[in-house]
Amino acid sequence: MTPRWLIVGAGGQLGAAAAARLTGRADVIALTRRDLDVTDHAAVTDRVSRERPDVILNASAYTNVDGAEDDPVSALAVNAWAVQSLARAATDTGAALVHFSTDFVFDGNASAPYTESDPVAPPNVYGQSKLVGEWMAAGASAHYVLRVESLFGGPSAHSSIDKIVTALRAGQSARVFVDRVVSPSYVDDVVEATWRLVETNAPHGTYHLVNAGEATWYRIAEEVATILGVRPVLEGTRMADVPMRATRPRYCALSIERLRAAGIDMPAWHDALRRYLS
Repeated sequence: MTPRWLIVGAGGQLGAAAAARLTGRADVIALTRRDLDVTDHAAVTDRVSRERPDVILNASAYTNVDGAEDDPVSALAVNAWAVQSLARAATDTGAALVHFSTDFVFDGNASAPYTESDPVAPPNVYGQSKLVGEWMAAGASAHYVLRVESLFGGPSAHSSIDKIVTALRAGQSARVFVDRVVSPSYVDDVVEATWRLVETNAPHGTYHLVNAGEATWYRIAEEVATILGVRPVLEGTRMADVPMRATRPRYCALSIERLRAAGIDMPAWHDALRRYLS
């Protein structure tokens, strides 16, 4: 029997990629912000009740990290309270809830990749709102909380990696951090791993779902230049030298050992980058 997937936030980078890649494998109902206001509890309850999905994939999010510092109400409305509505609707209808979270739930002071059991300490309002969202998602009877970071790929071209690509292709200088470490997430790989987690009925809970490995943004930019075959015109900068409204975690590599234990391996970030740019 073809599973029925309700994708919320289908107009965004990850949601659009999920809708595109899962169509044909699942009965996909893709809802954008215009189709469903996730902050309207009654609307969420009614829509889920009518659609009766097997899986609710929540790709909606308030992602303005700096804006959240001045508007925590909006950040919490989308990143936390809307997730609570979806979790309750999932439980009421017997659906599994897939919810995406972020590396920003960590303080960034580690020196080795964070595991799912490491203590959380979000350094900004955005991260705090996403952490509350994780707690809300865990209220669903069947749930997967999937932490991603530094997303690239999909139908939109507004990621940090896309900005680097645009600059280097134009022969312009790309300004990149030399001291911020991440594990990039290619949306195609994220969607595939999400599908496998759900379809294999992997143990419920929290997983880090990023491409394997870690790198500074400077190293990532060098790899972009190599793949494109252009001269790397890079302006390395330190996080402390760039004024930002919200504090960003410095070291945010994520361990994918729990994902591997579930039988799912992620390609290395540079392999994913090469597939994306080719």
